[in-house]
Amino acid sequence: MASAKKATQRQGYKTGEYVVYPAHGVGQIIEIENQEVAGFSLELFVINFEKDKMKLRVPVPKIESVGMRKLSDGPMVEKALKTVQGRARIKRTMWSRRAQEYDAKINSGSLIQVSEVVRDLFRSDNQPEQSYSERQLYEAALERMARELAVVNKLSDTEAVNLIEANLALGPRRGPKADEQDNEPDAVKSEAAA
Repeated sequence: MASAKKATQRQGYKTGEYVVYPAHGVGQIIEIENQEVAGFSLELFVINFEKDKMKLRVPVPKIESVGMRKLSDGPMVEKALKTVQGRARIKRTMWSRRAQEYDAKINSGSLIQVSEVVRDLFRSDNQPEQSYSERQLYEAALERMARELAVVNKLSDTEAVNLIEANLALGPRRGPKADEQDNEPDAVKSEAAA
């Protein structure tokens, strides 16, 4: 890293830019500051998460190891929207194990993994109610995905949620015959999807 770079840009990131921090979602770099820590000068990105009313300071050399990334581009957003249209892939394991896996996907920083959680935990009006913990994970994933889509596509959060829900409605087993399809054996379902 050359020391000739302006204090408004480091490692390809600049102030004012929106980024994705895996554990918190979309935030905006508001400044790059220097702090003295234990006698060492440390350069930090100051990231503002407006929705959470939180500021995070991330050491510039650690951005890769913490998984911070730039916002997804258009093709990646399209791939995420196609993902939510797919058939839910729910493993036949205990809920506590699946909940841990869903939580890990939500905090992975990957838009595709977040969209998989949205797809897998979505329930249409004609499907059984979700448990409280399922609903919480679904809403966390939906919010995380919507925030990134809102910034990328210059939409409001509500418009982004509506866009995701419209794509969810295009998926299989969402229509009035979903209950009949639920009774099909898994082998038939996978052949029909192929």
